[in-house]
Amino acid sequence: MSTVARSPLAEASLPARLTRWTVVLYLGLLLILPLAALVAHGLEDGVAAIGRVLASPVVIDALQLTFWTAALMALVNAVAGTATAWVLVRYRFPGRGALSALVDLPFAIPTLVTGVMLVILYGPQSAVGGWLAENGMPIAFAPPGIVLALLFINVPFVVRAVEPVLMELDLAEEEAARTLGATDWTIFRRIVLPALLPSILSGTLQSFARALGEFGSIVIISGNIPHQTLTLPVHVFGEIESGSSASAAAVSLVLVLFALLLEPVRRLLEHRFGARHV
Repeated sequence: MSTVARSPLAEASLPARLTRWTVVLYLGLLLILPLAALVAHGLEDGVAAIGRVLASPVVIDALQLTFWTAALMALVNAVAGTATAWVLVRYRFPGRGALSALVDLPFAIPTLVTGVMLVILYGPQSAVGGWLAENGMPIAFAPPGIVLALLFINVPFVVRAVEPVLMELDLAEEEAARTLGATDWTIFRRIVLPALLPSILSGTLQSFARALGEFGSIVIISGNIPHQTLTLPVHVFGEIESGSSASAAAVSLVLVLFALLLEPVRRLLEHRFGARHV
């Protein structure tokens, strides 16, 4: 008599089922319920109301500022993060361990403190900030300060995404190419970069998504000037403070939508580029 294989899930013990449903309930209460409340409140007055909120000149300018500063930061972070990972993996030098630990420092520092540090360094009251402002290059309370704050808090994403991939690369391929006369740039472009590209894209998109929702450092360094330095998350905070929770929820839905879209895009790009160079 043949025996039909049974699914391990069908044979799961009672403790296993309880654990599984406890996790589902926990994530549902922690993640899904707040998102559902935001969607319900944001759509309370209909989709047309969201359109009216998003058509506001203040919101349009805040949206543009949020996206272009996040995009600029992501591009710089992709290059600088990859270079930092390369130095940490490929070179041995005094202080390498301290430099590696420094990369993770933004995870430990509250973002509000990041904003305070940048204002102290680049504010108009400081020697550096005053000189830059006098020469037409203000940092604090201007878009460059926003980009610097985003770069600071997003340092680890690309570095830590690229670093393990670099560690696993087979140096024999690079040595073989070098013996055949390939230059260092050719080796990097033809051998190393294709292998690193999925992790670079992944870290870059993660930092971009993180930058879209950044509030703590931006609210300090930007000055929050409408049409000039007001970003979308700070605008949401202002709407809550003024009692316009429906408007805040409508704008928040835009940020949530992009966050939900970026993750599958990141996975798709990572899979596509990764599969291409396997």
